[in-house]
Amino acid sequence: MPKKLTPEAYEKLKKELEYLKTEGRREIAERLKHSASFGDLTENFAYQQAREDQEFLERRIAELESILSDAVIITKRKNKKTVDVGSIVTLFFDGKEQKFQIVEPEEANPTEGKISFKSPLGQAILGKKPGDEFLVETPDGKVKCKILRIE
Repeated sequence: MPKKLTPEAYEKLKKELEYLKTEGRREIAERLKHSASFGDLTENFAYQQAREDQEFLERRIAELESILSDAVIITKRKNKKTVDVGSIVTLFFDGKEQKFQIVEPEEANPTEGKISFKSPLGQAILGKKPGDEFLVETPDGKVKCKILRIE
């Protein structure tokens, strides 16, 4: 299933992929070469750790390539009637007006106002319209929310 990414998130993931494929691989190769020079690889912790790091790096590269190859770039939304991934939503939430953008989990960053559609608030808000009221489960209990605007 394609990921819906903002242009900023797409570029960020693309830069991460490029870094991992160049600098990341180069760093791991140097660590492998250096640790292999110590001799016996069966009891060489530095070599074993570098191999594990290499496996992690290659998995992340494959994951990023998969995400980017299927990604749908979110541009200005035409449908502002219901909340979907990419929507910027103004809510009355937790006693005050707050603005959030609904994004894929890879892009989520609550301090920047970007919440995952898989988060409790993200799940509660999808498909809602301006004026809708609903409850969302938070660590402090249920909180009443009201959608004020969708951009």
